Amino acid sequence: AATAPAKKITARLKRTLPVRGPQAPTLSELMRWYCLNTNTHGCRRIVVSRGRLRRLLWILLTLSAVGLILWQCAELLMNYYSASVSVTVQFQKLPFPAVTICNINPYKYSAMKEYLSELDKETKKALETFYGFSEGKSKVRRSVDEWNTTGSDFFQQIPLLKVEDFSRTATDLHSGQKRKIEGSVFHKDSSIVNSGDSNDIIGFQLCDANNSSDCALYTFSSGVNAIQEWYKLHYMNIMAQIPLETKEKLSYSADDLLLTCFFDGLSCDKRHFTRFHHPLHGNCYTFNSGENGTVLSTSTGGSEYGLQVVLYIDEADYNPFLVTSTGAKIIVHDQNEYPFIEDIGTEIETAAATSIGMHFTRSRKLSKPYSDCTETGADIPVENLYNKSYSLQICLHSCFQKAMVHSCGCAQYAQPLPAGAEYCNYKKNPNWMYCYYRLHEKFVKEQLGCQQICKDACSFKEWALTTSIAQWPSTVSEDWMLRVLSWDKGQKLNKKLNKTDLANLMVFYKDLNERFISENPANTLVILLSNFGGQLGLWMSCSVVCVIEIVEVFFIDSLSIVMRRQWQKAKKWWNDRKRGSSGKAPQASDVERQGHDNPVCIDEDLPTFTTALRLPLPQDSPLPRTPPPNYSTLRLETAFTEQLPDTLELGQH
Repeated sequence: AATAPAKKITARLKRTLPVRGPQAPTLSELMRWYCLNTNTHGCRRIVVSRGRLRRLLWILLTLSAVGLILWQCAELLMNYYSASVSVTVQFQKLPFPAVTICNINPYKYSAMKEYLSELDKETKKALETFYGFSEGKSKVRRSVDEWNTTGSDFFQQIPLLKVEDFSRTATDLHSGQKRKIEGSVFHKDSSIVNSGDSNDIIGFQLCDANNSSDCALYTFSSGVNAIQEWYKLHYMNIMAQIPLETKEKLSYSADDLLLTCFFDGLSCDKRHFTRFHHPLHGNCYTFNSGENGTVLSTSTGGSEYGLQVVLYIDEADYNPFLVTSTGAKIIVHDQNEYPFIEDIGTEIETAAATSIGMHFTRSRKLSKPYSDCTETGADIPVENLYNKSYSLQICLHSCFQKAMVHSCGCAQYAQPLPAGAEYCNYKKNPNWMYCYYRLHEKFVKEQLGCQQICKDACSFKEWALTTSIAQWPSTVSEDWMLRVLSWDKGQKLNKKLNKTDLANLMVFYKDLNERFISENPANTLVILLSNFGGQLGLWMSCSVVCVIEIVEVFFIDSLSIVMRRQWQKAKKWWNDRKRGSSGKAPQASDVERQGHDNPVCIDEDLPTFTTALRLPLPQDSPLPRTPPPNYSTLRLETAFTEQLPDTLELGQH
């Protein structure tokens, strides 16, 4: 019973005295308490300063310091996610790269004539019709197999056209009649001088097989480009129907292409080369492919210690409509990389000695968040169709091939086949040409999404090439050299060699300097935290404890106050609703006012002890009195009910 008055006094004190600190009932009082007790001096000076001008100056200084902190911290964050590049040069024994060599002419024309007879006939007819070119009576044997029978029908459907002065009428090569051009016109300019009348444009029209009104006319400034593009279009269709084993026999063998070979001063032969069949370049041969688990290396730089080969080009057996240059194509690449001959191959001239000096560089970039590259390509949603290590080109080609199969129902001939797909041809896919050109147009304009999906590889190897060319063989050595080479290969060639059929190639390291370019973080986490601490201490004399204090007050305490006020409002609304339903009148509020509602305490500055004694009491509040003491607690007889024995003895004495 004695504790009941104490509880009442405690409850009254809580209602009367102001509540400060994290338990403050309002945000304004919480912020005032924080400014008075924080370690950051600017906030405290805003509260305790007298005069509006001084307080305004402190507000401006504090806000400026906060702005400078935010700016400097943003700079530190940006610098944290940047990378510095370091270059390391090492001198050591270097692995020799893989060197892939292809003849520019993919297949022997003498072996391909039976497959291309109808196409060659239509091409010669176009030359005769448009430019008056004639070779006399064709000696090409007519073939009656299914390749040409099917091709003849499509030559009529997709003939070469001669458009006059960009009008909507064109002359049909096959029938000689004029037709009206419908649909879009795509003009592919060329730097080659246009032959014939400048107003005559050569091209061909492709239409949707399911909608004949949906057509596109592809025109060219040069008749050479127009005829070559039209020829390649039908050529790919024919080659897509020939089995791979047959195409390998139609192309060049290692004995046909390679005459002599030296590496690192020692003789080599075709056993050091691996055959690789490319759809557009036929049989290619890779030196030092590493397929047998062995990668050759060199410990000496210079042309005498690299790869030296003499190639037999056989210009007389070139396809006159498919290729217009003579020589070979090579590419230097890593053993795990796919050789993209058609994209980055280097052409080798005939009747010349081509020297290619190399500088080896290994590069490594940092992945996220420093750059948008991929380590292995596993995070790229595109299937690798080349079975080689990931590269940006592999991703782009694979993405286009998958889109080709999805949109056109067949695969493009120049790229590997996806699982379960077939190469496009006239028989099964009569609409593939129109679909391919439309899809390729979207790919070039980056509308397929491949350029957005594919990323650069973080690690890659690069061989910087320096090419020099010299006349070969020289005039004084031409006779005996050609005789010796003819004697060495005479049993297979059965004819005398000509220097325009030969190409001399040398690939070597100019030096054994391995350059390693790597990206390293410009700042570590420790440096970032140190810079943050320096900025906070410089501008606001703030430490880690101060930051924790800011988080506690502005986030935890502020949120608890807001939630408490919302809870009180909800509780009051619920109590009022209950009283309304029961019909009871609300009880009168206590006369005492809470400390933070006292109308006397309106000064913004904190009062001192002396000024606090001079504060007048509010007029509408009674004079506070001290409650009388409870004298019953002073009665000792109620506390000691029994007298101790020793006190009894003292009382008797």
